[in-house]
Amino acid sequence: MANQHDGGNIFRVSATEIIQELPKLSPAERRTVRRVLSDLAAKEEDVQLCNQVATEAAMMFDRMEEEDVWHQQG
Repeated sequence: MANQHDGGNIFRVSATEIIQELPKLSPAERRTVRRVLSDLAAKEEDVQLCNQVATEAAMMFDRMEEEDVWHQQG
């Protein structure tokens, strides 16, 4: 649930309602939503750890490919 303040009133908006409104957004608005969600996710420790592991794995595979090329040439 999200709270939206309109003057003195508070409206509760459910995740389902937010999701239903997404197709109505312009491409620029959807990019903004993606950026905000990405920023929020990046603050979560689990997401940071997954990103770190993925980066390290990609670097390892890059090194392995470089070594394969070196062995094939040598």
